[in-house]
Amino acid sequence: MKKRSRKYMIRTSLFLVLCSLVLLPQLLLAAADGPLSRDQVAEEYKWNLQEIYQDNTAWEQDFALVKEELLPKLVEFEGKLNRADRVLACFKLQEEISRRFERVYLYAFLKADENQADSKATEMFSRVLALGAELAKASAYVRPELLALPEKTLRAFLKRPDFQDYRFSLEAMLKEKAHTLSKAEEKLLAAVGELASAPSQIYDKLSTADLKFPKIKDAKGQEIQLSHGVYGRIVEDPDRELRKQAFEGMYQPYEACKHTYAQLLNTEVKSNVIFARTRKYGSALEAALAGEDIPVAVFDNLIKAVNQNLPSLHRYVELRRQVLGLEKVHNYDMFIPLVEEYKKTVPYEEAKRMVLEGLQPLGEEYAATLRQGFAGRWIDVYETKNKATGGYQIGIYDLHPYVLLNYNDTVNDMLTLAHEMGHALNSYYTNKTQPYAMSGNFIFTAEVASTANELLMLKYLIKNAASDEERLYFLNYLAEQIRGTVYIQVMYSEFEKAIHERVEQGEALSVDSLNALTRSLLEKYYGPGYAIDDLGLLWWSRIPHFYRNFYVYKYATAMAAANELVKQMEEGGNPQRYLEFLKAGTSDYPINILKKAGVDMTTTEPVDNLLKEFAGILDEMEAILKKQGKIR
Repeated sequence: MKKRSRKYMIRTSLFLVLCSLVLLPQLLLAAADGPLSRDQVAEEYKWNLQEIYQDNTAWEQDFALVKEELLPKLVEFEGKLNRADRVLACFKLQEEISRRFERVYLYAFLKADENQADSKATEMFSRVLALGAELAKASAYVRPELLALPEKTLRAFLKRPDFQDYRFSLEAMLKEKAHTLSKAEEKLLAAVGELASAPSQIYDKLSTADLKFPKIKDAKGQEIQLSHGVYGRIVEDPDRELRKQAFEGMYQPYEACKHTYAQLLNTEVKSNVIFARTRKYGSALEAALAGEDIPVAVFDNLIKAVNQNLPSLHRYVELRRQVLGLEKVHNYDMFIPLVEEYKKTVPYEEAKRMVLEGLQPLGEEYAATLRQGFAGRWIDVYETKNKATGGYQIGIYDLHPYVLLNYNDTVNDMLTLAHEMGHALNSYYTNKTQPYAMSGNFIFTAEVASTANELLMLKYLIKNAASDEERLYFLNYLAEQIRGTVYIQVMYSEFEKAIHERVEQGEALSVDSLNALTRSLLEKYYGPGYAIDDLGLLWWSRIPHFYRNFYVYKYATAMAAANELVKQMEEGGNPQRYLEFLKAGTSDYPINILKKAGVDMTTTEPVDNLLKEFAGILDEMEAILKKQGKIR
């Protein structure tokens, strides 16, 4: 069960950081010949960008307004943020600029994504990115100037009624004061920051542009050109020899470049360590968590809880081994569904009905907003020629959210709809509730909102399965989601922590040391039923998230927190408390927001509860498989 590919668009203000429907005949006819053109899709299935700007001319007017009128005004405040009235005026100007810029950004971004062959839209988006860089540079003085003020002055601002919209941001600045350098030093760090991003940029170029993957042959002797997308499909193919060929073909190019990848990762980790020490943090991990005020104990407790529940993952690997009739389970055996030839077609209109029904525990207000989004052309539904792939939602303060899908009538697509609308409604409720300065969303909590929808839908599908085969399919789907989102992401997190600690202790990372660490983790996580292939030791070279500095743990915490909230809803909890969680934005730090919703992520309980459910899922799977005679 593949994890869906999607972009994550979580808005942050400049101030904070700078099976029922018969489809229309033309849809069906066009689909047979490949992706549709946009004019072949009914208007109701396309987002309406005229709500942002009537046309490109109106966009140009706002672009010019930001660049030529508002931006110069921002520069005028530099060196003058020493009085409350000036600080407040600067904040209000930043907000005006940011809200206008977001609109300009959104239109160009979505225009470019609906047709990536549109050179005009591509040019517009490039201009927006350049303008964004200008705005970031022009406002770089604000934080250092404010943090140079005496602490009592900043605390005096906090007491003023006219500063209440900016309360949380000022409190966050005070927390960072001990880790903020002088104005000159901050400028130097900002300049060096571009160089610090080099490992990530080189990794992307190497992995997407320079690596050449071989062709393999299927059982009929037909050649298949491997790519990341093709590999993702083949690992679910029943032909084990084909899966093995694909695995070896995908990993061999990484093996040929393994020393380059090791040096890139070593440089990335060194950079993280240097920046953390420069800002006087105790470790690179502490520095990475500080932005969302996540205690290091949350990260450590996550690893501890998962390690205590590894027997369930070993049991799942053993279950795979038995069902597939293998001596040992290899990497290329971990993704094939345990239910053969099960397919469920879910047309888009049926998906909307199912999502509304499956999310009923979230209450009528949530359902009404969902219907509003479905009817209001928030969603660009179908794949069309040159449209961006994957799925995402992007929301700005002054408009409803927008969602991109590439819907193809699968269960996976239906779950993507539920997931992205979870993001969308989180954005919608936050923007309707919070002042602009507190209307962003932390990644830590944003993923909770989308994952809760996904869990509710999977539990709905399991409960309403029409047969043992269907029930087993969705149980396996949920088991794979937990394996991939919790167990595997925590294994990655444990790897990240270990390599940063080694560099902090003066060691260098090499292919041999990275492979040895990988072997020890694979042995520990997957247990005796799993066979470790030498090529598989190079998985560290294939994970782009290792260049995002302690990011992947949030997938695991989000699923654990979402599961707690889902349990509350299933047990008759008050949907209003969940809506208050969705409305919180950045009015407080993620841990505090979740505590108010009834989830304490400073303990191991949420993770323990989720992995206890994972064990229960295995019980159900084993019962069905025994009934079918597939295991003893």
